[in-house]
Amino acid sequence: MRSSADRAVLGARIRTLDPAQPRATAVAWRDGTIVAVGDDATVRAACDARTEVIDGDGLAVVPGLVDAHQHPLIGADETVGANLAGLSTLDEVRGALAAEHARCAPGQWVQGYALEYATFAGTELDGDLIADAVGGGPALLTFFDYHTALATPAALAAAGISGPHPLPGSAEVVCRDGRPTGALLEPPAFELVTRVMPPLTGAERYARRVDALRRMAAAGLTAVHGMDGAPATHDELRELEARGDLCVRIIAPLHVEPHTPWEELERWTGLRDAHGERWRGGVAKFFIDGVIEPGTAWLEEPDAHGRGLEALWPDPERFTRAVALFAGAGFQCATHAIGDRGVRHTLDAYRAAGTATGVHHRIEHIETLGDEQLARFAAEGVTASMQAIHLQWMRADGADPWSQALGRERAGRAFRCADLLASGALLVLGSDWPVADFDPRRGMAWARLRRRPGDPACAVLGPSQVLTAEQTLLGYTRAAWRAVGEEAHAGRIAAGMRADLTGFAFDPVDCPADDLPGLPVRLTVVAGDPVVCLSASS
Repeated sequence: MRSSADRAVLGARIRTLDPAQPRATAVAWRDGTIVAVGDDATVRAACDARTEVIDGDGLAVVPGLVDAHQHPLIGADETVGANLAGLSTLDEVRGALAAEHARCAPGQWVQGYALEYATFAGTELDGDLIADAVGGGPALLTFFDYHTALATPAALAAAGISGPHPLPGSAEVVCRDGRPTGALLEPPAFELVTRVMPPLTGAERYARRVDALRRMAAAGLTAVHGMDGAPATHDELRELEARGDLCVRIIAPLHVEPHTPWEELERWTGLRDAHGERWRGGVAKFFIDGVIEPGTAWLEEPDAHGRGLEALWPDPERFTRAVALFAGAGFQCATHAIGDRGVRHTLDAYRAAGTATGVHHRIEHIETLGDEQLARFAAEGVTASMQAIHLQWMRADGADPWSQALGRERAGRAFRCADLLASGALLVLGSDWPVADFDPRRGMAWARLRRRPGDPACAVLGPSQVLTAEQTLLGYTRAAWRAVGEEAHAGRIAAGMRADLTGFAFDPVDCPADDLPGLPVRLTVVAGDPVVCLSASS
């Protein structure tokens, strides 16, 4: 058995996040585990002539970055068609759809994604607004948050939707005078349309997943906490790993829906320990509410339009029982809760359910939060999982749809990242891709700036909630592994830790936040495998 290192990085600047040795110039690993960290001479002692040495000149290495909230597999499926991100007018959207229609074969569905609510400011959502752009044919557009969709009349007809449709919780086929407008709120509504659309082939799905994972690694990600999945997802991950295409680690939850039969949920509890070399299960994912803009987030008080008083689960007590079922089986529970009432109910459910030893439940998003519930996160051991990059859709003057729906007071409690950290809560950071760009450099910039990177004149959204560079890096590294109970194995560059590394051209902590989005990624190592390895001149 070989005792020397397989690979090593020498002559680099290494920020280890290990209090016992915060800085180093070299690191070596064997069989996916770090065996030596220190100066070049110390690490060379762990190498021999067969060790592959990576020249660290011009390389700043940190523990491998983790996106703590993402949809790595279905995101690859959903980013199909016209990319509508950043289009601010209906004319721009129509133009992009017309171009997409021209690329499609006759009779083919037109798709678009990342549509923004602000595009329709002052205008009611209606599929007629986009029908001409796609030649009157079937089209389905999803909004950036994937909680609202817009279908053309032809798409509604293909799905057999001609009027109101009974749906659970806050999901809705929006109708005006009994006629469906094409606006579809929450997945149960737009799934009425997607189920009649031509699906991707198996080969297409696989290729899209591989491409997405490779792009994540190229951006410096070594792992993602997935936020959707089913038992079949485990089979997909097994295939990706067997074929050598799983180039980032994945935590793969089971998505528990309100209508999932109880007997099926009980069977799922037997999958807690499902795993491969680079993926594992053990997490149950819930949605207690929707989002602010269309009024489907669950709020303590109604929004400016009288909305927000319903949970996504028609029976919130069934949600509480489902949480108890999975928590009792040793699962970590992760719940999408955007509204303050949704956060409160989730915290109550977690407290009632309890946790297994070493398991800490988590809440995702937490976009508006009062002081009383904020204090409970640290006290009750619940992780706060947040995405500061979502601030890109807000405006400091409150003229954006999110702020207008909540009003000044509640909008002033937006994304309380620094307050949660100050309270002693564990904070992890991510993107929610495909909602926002998964590139961790952009995510770190938004956490540190709370304004658009590269635009110093832009007003800061909640200056008191800005994170320091060190806090931000921890949210993408050590905290992310602590949140899933694996801090003993990952998140630091130290002997015995996993060999997951991200190397930049400059230390991301010392890099000005405005420059982070353009900071070159030179090295991404996952389980000891250099997935990305570029020379300093690349």
